[in-house]
Amino acid sequence: MDKKKRVFSGIQPSGSAHIGNYIGAIRNWAAGQEGKDNIFCVVDLHAITVPQDPKELEENILETAKIIIAAGIDPEKSILFVQSDRPEHAELAWILNCHTQMGELSRMTQYKEKGEGKQSVSAGLFDYPVLMAADILLYDTDEVPVGDDQKQHVELARDIAGRINSRYGKDTLVIPKPTIKKEGARIMSLSDPKKKMAKSAKGENSYIALRDDADTIRRKIKKAVTDSGSEIVYGKDKPALANLLTIYSAFADEKIQDIVERYKGKGYAEFKQDLAEVVVQGLAPIQARLDDLDNDPGYVVKVLADGAQKAAPIASATLGRVKNKIGLG
Repeated sequence: MDKKKRVFSGIQPSGSAHIGNYIGAIRNWAAGQEGKDNIFCVVDLHAITVPQDPKELEENILETAKIIIAAGIDPEKSILFVQSDRPEHAELAWILNCHTQMGELSRMTQYKEKGEGKQSVSAGLFDYPVLMAADILLYDTDEVPVGDDQKQHVELARDIAGRINSRYGKDTLVIPKPTIKKEGARIMSLSDPKKKMAKSAKGENSYIALRDDADTIRRKIKKAVTDSGSEIVYGKDKPALANLLTIYSAFADEKIQDIVERYKGKGYAEFKQDLAEVVVQGLAPIQARLDDLDNDPGYVVKVLADGAQKAAPIASATLGRVKNKIGLG
């Protein structure tokens, strides 16, 4: 019997989780639980690369775990835990740091974007791609489902692992590969389709949070920017419509071309009204499950504790193997 491919992915506990997180990541995690060996992580150490309110961070960690479970991750089928509960992440990150070049980190696109215009940037923000590499490599990961904006970080993990393997032996680390779902891989802002939908966005109308009620969802979609013209079409020259059609396609589970065909001769107002209802209906079961989890916080805490215990032997084995190889055994 062939060994199942191991999948690892993580999500930061910062701000309100939104439909971009769901469509681009969490939904796909849930769909792939049956055929693969899955490990999912709330990456709280990544969150502190920028200043955080301690109480808010603690609440966001639990909230993110709730959302992952509500969106379909089954703790009986997948491992779910909090990154800082496994100290092996930070220890392996230091070892990887010693095999990473400054030039590699300075070329990371997200570092340039997040640090732009700031007078002071933490070393953690500069270095977090190495911690991300440790997250991935610690679990002998075969596949990393990421958005196209994170592919560069997985490539760095591959480069670091290859460098270590060439120095200490090819069986030291498993070299992972990124897996990117083409449609819905990157959901853009409702107010600026040139920017990715982000939890940290200043304007609340730029994203739809998974906990937004029906009226809020309708209002936000009604206010979403559109392109010039009046036809419902999909194309690179119509980024706003392309984004809305991608969202419609994801929640209705329909092909974009079929949606475009159905709205021939119809205007933006009708399209947006229907899109809002599709999103409201699509989020309803997730929101119902979130209500259940809100009423039983102890369950989520136990899931995370159990997940950390399940992750422990895998993480420990990899870290031990690496330390032995490099002379720290």
